[in-house]
Amino acid sequence: MKTIILLAMMLIANVVQAERIKDIAAVAGVRSNQLVGYGLVTGLDKSGDKTRFTGQALRNMVGKLGMTLPPGIDPKSKNVALVSVHAELPPFAKPGQTIDVTVSSMGDAKSLRGGSLVMSPLRGADGNVYAVAQGNLVVGGLSASGQDGSKITVNNPLVGRIPNGATVERSVPTGFEQGGDLVFNLNTPDFTTANRMVGAINKMLGADTARAIDATSVSVRSPVNPAQKVEFTAMVENIEIAPDDAPAKVIVNSRTGTVIINSKVRVQPSAVSHGSLTVTISENPQVSQPGALSQGETVVTPKSEISVQEENNHMFVFNPGVSLDEIVQAVNSVGAAPSDLVAILEALKSAGALRAELIVI
Repeated sequence: MKTIILLAMMLIANVVQAERIKDIAAVAGVRSNQLVGYGLVTGLDKSGDKTRFTGQALRNMVGKLGMTLPPGIDPKSKNVALVSVHAELPPFAKPGQTIDVTVSSMGDAKSLRGGSLVMSPLRGADGNVYAVAQGNLVVGGLSASGQDGSKITVNNPLVGRIPNGATVERSVPTGFEQGGDLVFNLNTPDFTTANRMVGAINKMLGADTARAIDATSVSVRSPVNPAQKVEFTAMVENIEIAPDDAPAKVIVNSRTGTVIINSKVRVQPSAVSHGSLTVTISENPQVSQPGALSQGETVVTPKSEISVQEENNHMFVFNPGVSLDEIVQAVNSVGAAPSDLVAILEALKSAGALRAELIVI
């Protein structure tokens, strides 16, 4: 039987939790960019690809290095694997800096363990090359097999990483260097939090310094000089505000039996009866033997036994504006299982007694 986990985020009403702006918002335009490419991993111990396109990629690579393979010959090398390479280019990354890359097999290779990635360009969404990757792979998984077909695999041997394996060749321009106002985008859109953010910035830096664009974005007037803009941004992002509480929500994961209820959930006056009805059907087939010298046949006769059992659980009542801890106590008192709890919450929602959004995943 799965265990119900009730995570109650209990907050004291008079205590205000302050957060820095940099922890709940990000500067518009200051973002990372995804890079992707493909390449060849060499030096494998006969655990590489057997596919034809790997041989084609190998032929193209050695051709660019000045080596010409005889026509019509497929270089079926077991020590080479075709891989995809992807990385994340952080904001303000400059040429010459290094970033981590992830390498994963694209063919039928058995393992990338012990391999080395040959120089591979990484491109952005616009098709331009922003970094070049190369280096030895660090693979956390392994795979071993025997001649009788037995096999054991630990983690995933077909994916590896190269720490600092790519060198940045081109930087991505951002709107930060350009003139204009700074725009802070909240990680979680909320009108109240945006309004509080505007008030905190104007209180510290002067009236009309910040204004809310919508529930997500807050525009802040900033200096034009880049050096002053950096100092100004550091000052703004360290201002502390009190974000508004999240809306009342109940999230139920029926697969794992996890129930999350935040502190804003309330229940209107209602009465709930929780019971369990068990129906048991037992099949006991009987064998009917014919009499001696009767020339009859043996017949199997079905025999079913049906029993019904219902638990006599008492009703429990939710008072007006019942708090989260009372909900937890009431549910635990009847020993509700995950499926039973979902039914109780859905019934309260249908009756209009649950003042929260019910999400079942």
